[in-house]
Amino acid sequence: MHDRMANLDQTLVAGIKGYAWLPDLRRKHHDRPVPLRVLGQRAVAVCGPEAVRFFYDESHVERHTALPHPVVATLFGKNAVHTLDGAAHRHRKALFVALLMNDGIDVLAKLVGESFDEAAESWRGRSSVTLFDEAALVIARAVTRWAGIPVTDDELPKLAADLVAMVDGFATPGPRHWRALAARRRRERWLAAKIEGVRSGDVIAPADAAITTIAHYREDGEPLEPRTAAVELINILRPATAVAWFLAFSAHALDRWPQHRRPLRDGDDEFTAAFVHEVRRFYPFAPFLGGRAVEDLTFAGERIPKGALVLLDVYGQNHDNLLFPQPYEFRPERFVDRPIGEFDLIPQGGGDPRTGHRCPGEQITVALLGTLAQRLARLDYYLPPQDLSINLSRIPARPASDVEIVVP
Repeated sequence: MHDRMANLDQTLVAGIKGYAWLPDLRRKHHDRPVPLRVLGQRAVAVCGPEAVRFFYDESHVERHTALPHPVVATLFGKNAVHTLDGAAHRHRKALFVALLMNDGIDVLAKLVGESFDEAAESWRGRSSVTLFDEAALVIARAVTRWAGIPVTDDELPKLAADLVAMVDGFATPGPRHWRALAARRRRERWLAAKIEGVRSGDVIAPADAAITTIAHYREDGEPLEPRTAAVELINILRPATAVAWFLAFSAHALDRWPQHRRPLRDGDDEFTAAFVHEVRRFYPFAPFLGGRAVEDLTFAGERIPKGALVLLDVYGQNHDNLLFPQPYEFRPERFVDRPIGEFDLIPQGGGDPRTGHRCPGEQITVALLGTLAQRLARLDYYLPPQDLSINLSRIPARPASDVEIVVP
């Protein structure tokens, strides 16, 4: 069976099973590394804190040659920081660390909270609103303001929809993928023009705003090509707007386990942080991450030849019984008084976000979701009859109804 699995291409099975694909394979292999083929290439699937350390060691695994073109073309963008390795990656990553891991997080969280409050007032008395769509709009309004990007009221809903499309279509063929490609082309052109406007002085933005910083950022003494600068600006807007997924999941959790509403409503910051981490752990978002072996390697007794794909099972690790007892129970209290290690909870990657490939926007995700979860818990609303099921074969997954709410 070991040899058959290593020779049988798993691409179609992965598309059918979605998030369950690698966990199922690993269970059949007693949680050991799994040799397989995917996308016509040799691969090995790994999981666990030591696997995360192995995966993020640049002497073992590189990322830039492993990212499939459809993912780059929709989710990350050509020449994005995600496509770089080594010194080039560290240099570009420093730009994001400076923008996304400082006091500006609190400013953005405050803007998102204000945007939510303003939007919630407009929901009152309507027959219903779709929380997922409204959250994306709320966040897009706040993050563009924070980034210094001028957006008209007419343009904002289109921008929010495009940012959602880029995330929603990265892992699937067909209409969702086509929408993602169109959205990315549209927004790269739009933001490249604004980058050029900042450089020429035709677009006025604060000196410390993200759009200004990226417009004047230099590599090897030269500014980024406008389209590449636009790509990196999108790599701030898009992940922030993707918090809409987690807010929809939060509403799902509060519907299923309403006892968690009170501490959120009361502003218990310790519980709120624990709730946010449990939402990110429990609900499906990133299924796995991929890299490529830079030389012949061995991990946990499994040979990994040079050039083979290394797949890190993110969903499986976040549901590992040894790391998170009763992993399929939603229990925020598991994160009360528990420090978050670099290699255990990995919904947005592992390792040090300052130097490695872990998302530098993770702190923003945590801050925004905490702000929004507390406000959602305080909001007087109810859920009309709807389909709240979550299809694990759909990547990225989300509640089927996108969570319809009524605010009296």
